[in-house]
Amino acid sequence: MVSIFVHRNGQTQQVTSLDRTWLNPAAGAIVWVDLSDPSIPESLILSDTFAFHPLSVEDAMSKLQYPKAEAYDGYLYVILHGIESTQAEHRFATHDVDFFVGPNYLVTVHDGDSRSIADLRGHATRNSKILSEGAVALLHRIVDTMVDHYRPEMDKLEDRLDALEAEIFRTGDPKLVRRILDEKQQVASLRRIVTPQRDVVARLARRDFVDVSTEMSFRFRDVYDHLVRIADDALMFQDRITGMLDAHLSNVSFRLNEVMKVLTLVTVLFMPPTLIAGIWGMNVPLPHLRGGDAAQFWWVLGAMIAVVAGMVVVFRSRRWI
Repeated sequence: MVSIFVHRNGQTQQVTSLDRTWLNPAAGAIVWVDLSDPSIPESLILSDTFAFHPLSVEDAMSKLQYPKAEAYDGYLYVILHGIESTQAEHRFATHDVDFFVGPNYLVTVHDGDSRSIADLRGHATRNSKILSEGAVALLHRIVDTMVDHYRPEMDKLEDRLDALEAEIFRTGDPKLVRRILDEKQQVASLRRIVTPQRDVVARLARRDFVDVSTEMSFRFRDVYDHLVRIADDALMFQDRITGMLDAHLSNVSFRLNEVMKVLTLVTVLFMPPTLIAGIWGMNVPLPHLRGGDAAQFWWVLGAMIAVVAGMVVVFRSRRWI
């Protein structure tokens, strides 16, 4: 789907077709073209109407590209990632948004799941300020909204880690290791996106590109600060999950050792009675203790109890049990 917005004479309108004369900065118009999950014919606007470089068009049409910023002849090409939560699975995923920033136009390409662009697209005609400040300011609005959506997802992730951590020490269920590894995988994928995205926004904040004015660089610095905090939180979460995994494995190992100690103790305590019973149960003449035949059973039983009691005393004295 292609959505075209043009700001002229103090008003923003949504139009069905793009007039090439609007792309001339002297025309006094500001154009925003949004391609949401574009088809092949719709994507031709990138190469035919705007004449973007084939490499940037190829990257924009690919399914996944990591964040980056590149200056081409006449425009700036930026890839950043938004975040999307899947409530049913309690997981989140990132999706890339491609930006083509020209002197008086902005072209966005995404898969249709961008909440930030959908919100601004819905308010563009009602709030003329969204486009009136220029293409770079519109880029900042979208990026700032995208980054703001990271914080609620990070808070949800922290809540899940708190619950998982409490469950580790409460139950020690061996199946928890799968959940821990799933969370670790999510945090690792988040770091792979946030770290280069932070670097891209840092370049915009440092005015590495001539299209970014001093005023806009100040705005991008605020976005950069948010991304720095998110990147630091992601690093902290990764260290925390690693510690949780180590604690879980230690807890499971400790429980296993306790079980093995009990089983070993039972086995060791029953070895002497088994030996005594085996010796006195042989079908050969054996020396009789005091008393008749009936008294021999009690002598053997007493010997078994005495040996077991002695072993328990020795084990306790050595603090083995």
